[in-house]
Amino acid sequence: MLELNTKIKLIELPKIIDTRGNLSFIEEKKHIPFEIKRVYWIYDVPGGEIRGSHAYKTLQEFIVALSGSFDVVLHNGKKEFKFSLNRSYYGLYVPELYWRRLENFSTNAVCLILASDFYKEEDYIRDFNEFKKTV
Repeated sequence: MLELNTKIKLIELPKIIDTRGNLSFIEEKKHIPFEIKRVYWIYDVPGGEIRGSHAYKTLQEFIVALSGSFDVVLHNGKKEFKFSLNRSYYGLYVPELYWRRLENFSTNAVCLILASDFYKEEDYIRDFNEFKKTV
């Protein structure tokens, strides 16, 4: 596990190598520091499109590039951090109160996101200036 600052973590997942195909897995509260309440994925992203562009007040996420590649751009209100995800056995842990943007999706990229809570619209911060005031 590579700790990139006090909160964001790039986590290497278990990788079982087999001639029939490799296998990786994620266990809650073992590989990631939260209980999984929601799983969703982003796919078929047209060239040049950006996903995300919001922050969460309390929700934590774990982001994996299951197929292809994309960039995760995070902002803590003062500084921007950019991570290129392109291996299905690495994931990015993103704690609450980080502005996030996903961009630069390769053809046929699949982004898997594990979330620490159910969908709650009131947990979103969708305005960057409001986010900077919050943090």
